[in-house]
Amino acid sequence: MDIRHAKFGLGDVVRHRLFPFRGVVVDVDPEFANTEEWYEAIPEDIRPRKDQPFYHLLAENEDSYYGAYVSEGNLLPDAENGPVGHPQIPEAFEDFDGQRYTLREGPDGAH
Repeated sequence: MDIRHAKFGLGDVVRHRLFPFRGVVVDVDPEFANTEEWYEAIPEDIRPRKDQPFYHLLAENEDSYYGAYVSEGNLLPDAENGPVGHPQIPEAFEDFDGQRYTLREGPDGAH
């Protein structure tokens, strides 16, 4: 079995390779785990392979904040452009240290 390791982790700041948005990683799926309808809605010429990590992001573009689901092949590191302004970031993360966000501790001290 081919074990894949995610290139990005929770709290990493990333940007999309093709589209003008960036975000913070809040969850990682080792391979595609969304609906077939969602997958088929992506134009075939840019549709990513399913056998790679997919990331749940708190995303932003110049117009809005939203959640995004993006394949690893479509993401690039983007911490050098500073923090992300998504209003839900404080729910999951503490501070941005210039490289990544640190996870907020839960009530029992766990992340």
